[in-house]
Amino acid sequence: MAGKGVKAGHDAIEAFGAPFAGPGEAEWRALVAKVLNGAPFDKLVSKTYDGITFGPLSQRATSTGFRPLRGDRGVWRVMTRIDHADPAEANRQALADLEGGATGLHLVMAGSAGAHGFGLESDAALQTLAGVDLAGAALEIDAGADGARLAAELAAFVERANIDPSRTRIGFGVDPIGAAALTGETPPDAGQLAASLGNLATTVAGPGFHGPLCVADARIVHQAGGSEAQEIAYALSTALAYLRALEAAGLSLERARDMIGFRLAVDADEFFSIGKLRALRTLWAGIESACGLEPKPAHIHAETAWRMMTRRDPWVNVLRATVATFSAAVGGADAISVLPLTQTLGLPDATARRLARNVQLVLLDESNLGRVEDPAAGAGAFEDISAALCAKSWSLFQDIEHGGGIAGALRSGTLKDAIADVQARRAAGIARRQEPITGTSEFASVQEADIKVLTPLSAQDSWKRGNGLAAIRLAEPFEHLRERADAFKRTTGAFPKIFLANLGPVAAFSARATWARNVFEAGGIEALACDGLATPEAAAKAFAQSGARLACICSSDAIYAEQAVACARALKKAGARWIGLAGRPGELEAALREAGISGFAFAGCDAVSTLGEALDHTAAD
Repeated sequence: MAGKGVKAGHDAIEAFGAPFAGPGEAEWRALVAKVLNGAPFDKLVSKTYDGITFGPLSQRATSTGFRPLRGDRGVWRVMTRIDHADPAEANRQALADLEGGATGLHLVMAGSAGAHGFGLESDAALQTLAGVDLAGAALEIDAGADGARLAAELAAFVERANIDPSRTRIGFGVDPIGAAALTGETPPDAGQLAASLGNLATTVAGPGFHGPLCVADARIVHQAGGSEAQEIAYALSTALAYLRALEAAGLSLERARDMIGFRLAVDADEFFSIGKLRALRTLWAGIESACGLEPKPAHIHAETAWRMMTRRDPWVNVLRATVATFSAAVGGADAISVLPLTQTLGLPDATARRLARNVQLVLLDESNLGRVEDPAAGAGAFEDISAALCAKSWSLFQDIEHGGGIAGALRSGTLKDAIADVQARRAAGIARRQEPITGTSEFASVQEADIKVLTPLSAQDSWKRGNGLAAIRLAEPFEHLRERADAFKRTTGAFPKIFLANLGPVAAFSARATWARNVFEAGGIEALACDGLATPEAAAKAFAQSGARLACICSSDAIYAEQAVACARALKKAGARWIGLAGRPGELEAALREAGISGFAFAGCDAVSTLGEALDHTAAD
């Protein structure tokens, strides 16, 4: 009866809208063509680092195939990150977060993929669980290299507490392949995996624990700068290696499959984060079917991405985390962890932890995101992206398998090289501000209020591993520029300054001056504006009075043709150590450089290089 009611409702809506025929794609394209004004339609089409094209309009999907649903029906588990090295303080945080609305604990061990400079020591990890009801609170373990021992100790802990293992929800997080990928050490071969995981499956998972023993952790690829398809391919190949090892150890395929889960990073790219979760579940179901198994929804633990976090204007991290959490929820994650906004600055305090927890609670309790199993189903854009990711990821997965599986790809370095290639292209886009980072490369402020953390983290991130898949953050190149500017301020008492030599009337310089201010302050260089200057001599005089060491000429192309060369010479004579020009130089480049212009700031330029060169000229005499 319910189904008939829904159909009747749809029919009524279609009947009501029938007289009001909407425009079709042809009409829409005609309107877009007017806006483009001769520019090609491809200007509206984006292309990912996997080569997947993504346009502005997709057709409504009508297929009714496999649905990549959440493993546990209902809402996701709200996980809270526990990474304080003091087990007593970690326990206090865990109990406070559970009381505050979290439904699970994400225990992060020192040296694990998610540690980022902090984490629990494995010999004290169980002390953090004092007073925690493991029959009610879920656990996700970021285990690191010591995962097998920790898993065995945790199972024994549950037994001593007289808790029925079947009532727990523990993701033990054993990931020897991931541990090798992080450190660059030789990954275990098939025989070693079978021996270690087989024994562990008997002693740990045998008593009836619900929750995966092993995890295929694709965060490792994401935080190294990899693409979405590389993440999925890595996760599939790692999971398949664990499936083969557990079967070789004597477990049935069905039992082995149930012992494997996934961990993914979700970032502020809503469309591809949702598509990534859906594609992974779809492809894993295909592997299950190929093994003769009836597909079951894969267990996925999602964490908001380290790669997208910034040290500058960290409050924007709350917005990024909100989009990422929304994406994980809509994509069907079973458990979600949110990095607190100050995670890149140090060990988060209670305020940062509360905000991270409440991001999930608001989306869960007020936005009701857990009420629909697959909200993206049928939406053309999401279905197209999911399908494209499936195709590309499967191709990369097959390449890995043909090359000897994930262990072979790690031993040969082919995976690391492929990820490095993507990251190099990504870094070029960041440097050119084609991938803007709000608060860092865009809309940065040189005047930032301090924000508290329990234990500061060095800006140099000295804990990073050199030989494995080292974690990066996209904002780092601009943050390094800001660190140089901060060092200048500590020495001189003020930030480095650049004088914006605005030539002509306001209409001539306003747009470029505003744009230039945005660029230079992204490098920690304070921009000093002025009213319109009528002559190069006036610009030189105003520069000398400003106290700046750097200058940038801002105006229209017409005024550049008349005054830019003379203005550059006048500024150089007045003592400017570095002179830039806002805009492309065109045919004037040779004359401008000869007159003293050192760099050109325009949309698409290498802003990191330009800013670095400008800072080079701020050094004290």
